[in-house]
Amino acid sequence: MPINRVSTQKVSRVSVFLTDYLSMGLIGKVQSVWRYPVKSMRGEEMDEIFAGYGGVYGDRLFAFESSANSKGFPFFTGRDQRQMIRYRARFRHADKAALPANWHEGQKLSPTLTPISASTDDLMIDVETPDGKTFGIGDPALIEYLRANTSEKHDLTLLRSDKALNDCCPLSIFGVQTARKLGDETGVTVDKRRFRANVYLDLDSGDGFGEDSFVGKSLRLGSKVVVQVLQRDARCMMITLDPDTAEKSPAILKAVAQAHQGMAGVYAAVLSEGIIRKGDIVEVA
Repeated sequence: MPINRVSTQKVSRVSVFLTDYLSMGLIGKVQSVWRYPVKSMRGEEMDEIFAGYGGVYGDRLFAFESSANSKGFPFFTGRDQRQMIRYRARFRHADKAALPANWHEGQKLSPTLTPISASTDDLMIDVETPDGKTFGIGDPALIEYLRANTSEKHDLTLLRSDKALNDCCPLSIFGVQTARKLGDETGVTVDKRRFRANVYLDLDSGDGFGEDSFVGKSLRLGSKVVVQVLQRDARCMMITLDPDTAEKSPAILKAVAQAHQGMAGVYAAVLSEGIIRKGDIVEVA
């Protein structure tokens, strides 16, 4: 065999090997990132979020506790008042609420320093109701608005925590292909926002529920953040609510329950803190 043909074949094999090696851990990219300043109210899409050990900075910073709910899950949510998901919460000082107060300064000293939160005043929130009224998060009139037309006598108390007041683990992850698959299964247009995730992934596999395969594995999102995917996300009636109208589509929860063991999306713990940006590459760490 001529030497040039042997050389060409070797180069081809090496090229294939390098291509497979370099792409082996890549699974997709970050399609969008979100946080929810008040638990069960409308979320806000961000260009970037800070993912810390306790959750996303500014995520579920406030919540309402109801005397009518169990001590195990005392939160007042869209389960109790569907229209709550249409309330829009905004930080008064968006620039100070984007990242921990000393993040950039701390990174110059050491990548492992624990960042601190901004002051309560710097993280103050205003809430706009569906009919256009605006209240400070601590205004008693907001509570009266939330309690209107509820079937229970809810006495509400405002809660605040620097650690995200999630239902479960610090970070929720959801593949956009999963929403599409559920749309195909139900014949209903399924908006990804129904699932209230922090990180939406666009998976290279193109498979709905592809994120399930990452349970037990570590993922790197961007250049710094590493998370451990712990479990699938058990779903409730919240995913039946249209994020714009709060109208119910029970077929979505029925499909999740019957075809997917009641699960959609996954929960993760943060192993390495940092910033996750829209468009970041995601790979198995």
